[in-house]
Amino acid sequence: MKKILLSLSLVAFIGLNSCKKEEKAEMPSETVTVEEAVDSLGNYKIDAAASVINWTGSKPTGKHTGTISLKDGGFTITDGKIESGNFSIDMTSINVTDLEGDDKMKLETHLKGLGDKETEDHFFNTAKYPDSHFKILSTEEANGAYFVKGILTMKGISKPVEFPAEITINDSDVTLHSDPFKINRTLWGVNYASKSIFDDLKDKFVDDDIELEVTVKAHKK
Repeated sequence: MKKILLSLSLVAFIGLNSCKKEEKAEMPSETVTVEEAVDSLGNYKIDAAASVINWTGSKPTGKHTGTISLKDGGFTITDGKIESGNFSIDMTSINVTDLEGDDKMKLETHLKGLGDKETEDHFFNTAKYPDSHFKILSTEEANGAYFVKGILTMKGISKPVEFPAEITINDSDVTLHSDPFKINRTLWGVNYASKSIFDDLKDKFVDDDIELEVTVKAHKK
């Protein structure tokens, strides 16, 4: 089955139930920043209501799952192939799906950085960075699979991302569903409870890698 690679962003992570004060750490030395503006949305416009990013974050005692919504974006389709794409991800829409009530609200608040000043930058600091962006740079074929390479900008930091996905294109619609893939959150400065950043956490850490699965639907303008 042919697979096409695309990436969005995303995402959301899992937090420890106790909000331990995080020590300051420097960003990775290779980090670069670029403008976050989304280019022309192309000839197929994203259906935000039908598109979603599913995320899974893990720690030694278990995992959390959730969703993030797309805000806007689109594909440029030429000769039945993806030529380019730009997508905005609504980080304020971070949703936890495996908890209910106060526990759900507590974790969502922590992920969004809406608690006290001390914890606002533990994860995504959505008051300062309400949107993330993904820009497709190229699509390539290798060993019968397709890969889309692009740049994910999150918290003002831009890094390359690539991953596989199934995609269908017709005269009126584009549907893309990715395979599960992982990104290392610390590359975007999301350092809370990272064992690779802090050496005194013992088993009180959150995995650096988050698993994402992206579904995107778009309609021809």
